[in-house]
Amino acid sequence: MTVTTISPAQPPVLSRRRRWTVLAVCCLSMFLVGLDTTVVNVGLPAIGRGLDVGTRSLEWTVDAYTVVLAGLLISSGALADRFGRRRVFQWGLVAFGVASLACALAPSVGALVAARAVQGIGASMLSPVALAIVVNAMPDPRERAQAIGVWASVFGLSMAAGPVTGGALVAGLGWRSLFWINAPVIVAALVLSAVFVPESRAPKARRLDVPGQLLLTVTIAVWVGVLIEGPRISWTSPAALTAYAVAVAATAGFVWVEFRREEPLMDPRLFRGPVFSGAVLGAVAVFVALNAALLLNTLYLQHARGFTPLAAGTATLPMAVGATVCAPWSGRLVGRVGPRLPLFLAGGFLTAGGLCLVGLDRHTSLSLLLFAYLLIGVGFGFANAPITNAAVSGLPSARAGVAGAITSTARQVGAALGIALAGGLVDGTGPAGLAHASRPGWFLIAACGLAVLLVACAARPEARVRHEVSGTATAARAR
Repeated sequence: MTVTTISPAQPPVLSRRRRWTVLAVCCLSMFLVGLDTTVVNVGLPAIGRGLDVGTRSLEWTVDAYTVVLAGLLISSGALADRFGRRRVFQWGLVAFGVASLACALAPSVGALVAARAVQGIGASMLSPVALAIVVNAMPDPRERAQAIGVWASVFGLSMAAGPVTGGALVAGLGWRSLFWINAPVIVAALVLSAVFVPESRAPKARRLDVPGQLLLTVTIAVWVGVLIEGPRISWTSPAALTAYAVAVAATAGFVWVEFRREEPLMDPRLFRGPVFSGAVLGAVAVFVALNAALLLNTLYLQHARGFTPLAAGTATLPMAVGATVCAPWSGRLVGRVGPRLPLFLAGGFLTAGGLCLVGLDRHTSLSLLLFAYLLIGVGFGFANAPITNAAVSGLPSARAGVAGAITSTARQVGAALGIALAGGLVDGTGPAGLAHASRPGWFLIAACGLAVLLVACAARPEARVRHEVSGTATAARAR
């Protein structure tokens, strides 16, 4: 294969086979990132038994990953622009792989949580950086759109496949296999990236906003930490009041710093527009709903109903099918009529799914459970493309990349909040009372659906919108 270099700042021109090989390598990493967001959920009861810990500690094994991932997504893109995308991508693979082995060998829940946080660091170098590699490897707009469509489908599939995969692994090999399984994939991705992925950098790299990055990470971590630890330490205890003060101070400090930076990590002025701010709210709401549903499903089916991990994971198949079928349909709707209709569908299905289970008890029929999971999966499938498009259409085209990056961060923040809120509802509850204790969680999921309906009302109705893939492509080019 011949490779012609254009310039030091731009990617080489690759043959079609090589370009699609690059896509396959990057999709492999994306599958890992998405899978590890949800695969651990179904294994939480087994991890709890293995390490002799309760629900609160188990929440941290999920949120340590998502909090760090959310906090570092934007900065990782800037690092890749400065030091080289392939190099940072490989750094991310190594960090993710080493952390996965540390998770598999963790002797205690503290060690597991720390390793999961390092996994989040590695994942933050994979998701946005791999996408930038794909976009730069494919200069033709139509081919690029096709490639990012494949990319988006792989991510959705990985999120949906997580619970089923996790249930099979725990049932067959134990909970530590949830992390061992990453090792061969990481090795393959490292070798393939070294052979096939070209190096590229941005012509003008953005400055790193270190103060903003630190304050954003503290803000997310403390707010999520308060939600997780609040039931244990009491919401009005001195420790809780101190945490509130730190969280408020970090949030205010972040806004103050970002207003004064020439190249802020996240410009607060963007949130003045109701369309953009609504889309970010929608991204948070959708992922709160998804992750709360997955956690409540895992704990209810395994603790209250006595399901095996495999059976509990298999029960989420309707959710996975709904998301997988409706995600591409949603993208086509966005292209034809704009984001408003698919957002209404997403909000309606999420609301209906949550309301189906607000009366949950230990004898709720399996058919109703599966139907509710299907509705939630359909809502999730319809949501992602129009939310990003609503964010992109709410800003000038030059800011499309920023919109895509912020909505990606909002999704991970929503994932962390969903776990924290749902876990707080059932923490310390025995099997007999778990169904009743989880009912507010299903109201929360319905409320998230209503929030998406409000976002639909704010979204622009016209069909002249930018596809999520094009917005994401602009994001990668802007880095």
